[in-house]
Amino acid sequence: MKLKTFTSGIFENNPVMKQVLGLCPALAVTTSAINGIAMGLATTAVLIGSNTVVSLVNNLIPTKVRIPSYIVIIASFVTVVDLVMNAYVHDLHKVLGLFIPLIVVNCVVLGRAESFASKNGLLESLTDAFGTGFGFTLALFVLGAVREVLGNGSVMGFDLFGSGFKPSIVMILPPGAFIALGFLMVGYKYLDERKRVKRGGV
Repeated sequence: MKLKTFTSGIFENNPVMKQVLGLCPALAVTTSAINGIAMGLATTAVLIGSNTVVSLVNNLIPTKVRIPSYIVIIASFVTVVDLVMNAYVHDLHKVLGLFIPLIVVNCVVLGRAESFASKNGLLESLTDAFGTGFGFTLALFVLGAVREVLGNGSVMGFDLFGSGFKPSIVMILPPGAFIALGFLMVGYKYLDERKRVKRGGV
């Protein structure tokens, strides 16, 4: 059960590729692979913290203030992540900018708190947070890598094609984010359908 919970966030219910959540940071910060990884890890840290607390205190929260309470919990962890990144990885913090505080309203984080952590125990909630966070980070990394390769001819700062390569500048601009994500989602859908056919699905 725990393995299925973990892999669900990576494959079957990937936040970006399947659920189409968290697209603001996915499209805005993925001009490079390292930016995608940084944003994904920051979101994962918040997911782990918020899922943990929500699963522990959910029975103490009145139903009528459930969502506001979750947002306060999430905002507390976002503040911690924001301050830690500003202190230790200041350059990345400047690049990601406003999108770190905006994790507070990221539907991926609030969605997992509401739909999973509030209904499950600590270990299951932690497993879900790690799986969802890894799936989100993986999606942002792949999107950032594709855009960096096509837009700069490099990945993770390493030049791949030499001085003769003519990059497609549009790929590191906002339209390139939509184009790259569209093709990646088509590829994900194709692989998902093939997997379903092999399992005897419709």
